[in-house]
This record gives sequence, C-alpha cells and structure tokens, in this order.
Amino acid sequence: MEKVLKLLLEGEALDTEQIGKILSMSKPEVEAAIQKMVDDKILLGWRPVFNPDFEGKSVVRAAIELKISPERDGGFDRLAERVSKFEQVESCYLMSGAYDLLLFIKARSLREVASFVYERLASIHGVTSTATHFFLRTYKQQGFMLTTENSNEDRPLVSP
Repeated sequence: MEKVLKLLLEGEALDTEQIGKILSMSKPEVEAAIQKMVDDKILLGWRPVFNPDFEGKSVVRAAIELKISPERDGGFDRLAERVSKFEQVESCYLMSGAYDLLLFIKARSLREVASFVYERLASIHGVTSTATHFFLRTYKQQGFMLTTENSNEDRPLVSP
C-alpha cells in the first residue's frame, strides 16, 4: 500500500491502470489498495490545485495566529476542533512557538475576514489573542509553482 500512496502523492494525475503498470500491479490490486487507504482514513480525498489568480470570484485568504488557554481535561484539542468547524477555516494546526493555533481561512472580502475574527474567534472563551495576516500573492501552492520566469515583465529592468 505504501508504494501506491507514494506514487499518488508524488506523481501526476494517473488512473489506476497507469499506476498498476508503473508498480507492476493489476488494476484491481491498485483499486483495492486505494480503497483500503480510504477505508483506513489514510487517503481523505482528492483536490485539484488551482491558481488563485484564476479563481473567478473575489476571494480573500488569510493566516490567523491564535493564542489560547488550554482547557482542563481537553488541552488544546477541544478548542482546536471547535475552531476547525467554522466554514471559513480551511486548515488548523497546533503550533509550537509564539502562538498556539495557526488557521488558514478563506472569505469573500477583507470585511468578512475581520468580522470572522472579532465576532467568531475573539469571542470564544479561551482565545487570548489573534493576529491576522492577509495573503497578497501566492508563489507556490502544494508543491506547484504559480509564477513563471516572465511574471515580472511589467517591471522595469534595473541596471547594475
């Protein structure tokens, strides 16, 4: 199963027959390995990687640092799970260092992000502070470069 997972994670989009040829496995063996990974909750789903510049509608992404007070008998987990349930939250990580949770969120506007922070997050018992960082430009996402060598053609050349 590990070699199928490794190929899925590192390879391009391949169908099960192509994966089987590469790994010298039959199509049903590959399908069974993938189904086992789904059943065991190792493989949670498939997602295409889109260039955010071509998303089509206005989208604002932000990273939010949360400092929280751990709960008795629940530690950070209960609060992290609660925060993760908000539809704006795309990812939530427990961190070491200056803050406890790192959230990546998506909203329709700066105002919606601000509203989410001060109405939803900051009002949760146990949240002691927040810091919001807005994404201005994406250069690489999930291993894919989103810029080209000629992406700065509109900037003047500087001579030494």
